[in-house]
Amino acid sequence: MRRTEAGGWIVVGLVLAGLAIPWFLWGSATVVAGLPVWLWWHVGWMGFASLVFWLFTRRAWGIGIEPAGSDGDSSGSREVGPGEAGPGGDAP
Repeated sequence: MRRTEAGGWIVVGLVLAGLAIPWFLWGSATVVAGLPVWLWWHVGWMGFASLVFWLFTRRAWGIGIEPAGSDGDSSGSREVGPGEAGPGGDAP
């Protein structure tokens, strides 16, 4: 399931990146409310991309980075050995 979900988010990211530039509006001189239509595309697309990123942070943050068996606990409950960094700091 996590692998399929990761693949889906990769596709979403590629589509967001691919359509960030309005290729289909090249050469268009259309102006709406005093601004070129391609600029309106960027405004709308960046709003949409921010909503998608918000959804990603809520549903899939850490996919492909955290180990498959991780339950998302980052409380630092693992014991720190000598020479290792403790929570929030570098090793001495």
